[in-house]
Amino acid sequence: MADVASPLQYGDPPRLGPFVVQARLHSAPAGFVYLGQASDGRAVSLAVLTRGAAIDAAARERFVTALQEAAPSGDRSGVRSWLGLGAKGRATVTEDAPPVLDMNTGHAPWVAVAYVPGKPGAERFLEPVMVGGTLIGVAHGPDFVPYWLTDRTPALAAPVRRRPLTETRRRVLIAVAVLLALLVLLVTIVLLMLLGRSGGDPMPRQLPPTVFLPTPPPVPSTPYPEPSPSPSAPRSGEPTPGRSPGDEPPQEPQL
Repeated sequence: MADVASPLQYGDPPRLGPFVVQARLHSAPAGFVYLGQASDGRAVSLAVLTRGAAIDAAARERFVTALQEAAPSGDRSGVRSWLGLGAKGRATVTEDAPPVLDMNTGHAPWVAVAYVPGKPGAERFLEPVMVGGTLIGVAHGPDFVPYWLTDRTPALAAPVRRRPLTETRRRVLIAVAVLLALLVLLVTIVLLMLLGRSGGDPMPRQLPPTVFLPTPPPVPSTPYPEPSPSPSAPRSGEPTPGRSPGDEPPQEPQL
């Protein structure tokens, strides 16, 4: 039956790794199959688990094991059975599975194969996810209803949170402005130091040491002080103020 592509719906991934998702090809209980395009223009078939199957460890392991077994020898991780042998187990896909071009085996695994109309594509790797039954024997259809069948949205990896470009650009501009201000301040300080040395007075040279010899104190011109002049005698006819020595007051007559 020819593949009928339908438009993408809400929740479908726009990209899976390096591949651009263009349309939806299949929808199965275990996952979805998309038509994509590689970077070189080739058409690819992409299979991704549902979110319910991806959170189930056993279902995810069956899908990843099928991918590793169909991958080229250089991409195989050497998964071995519990007997230590490299034999194929319950998760093995049929021999007509297409070769794997690229895959992701993380928490939201997916696989990419070449898209060839009318031939099996990536949907072959979703078949082992629903396999159930005994541990030993031929794989057969599921004998129970998985609890995760109700979650039928594609399993996508958590988006990487990045800071907005405006905030990053603002931080870069602030850092550049601070560096420029520091550079201008440093250049200004250097110029002031150079101009201060060239335009100022030259530094005084250190004088040679001198021998200090004490000098005698100065000698006065008159070695002895001159006596002060005596008071001059009063002139004749001028009364002498006050009482002269030897003058006695006249005695009063006794009655």
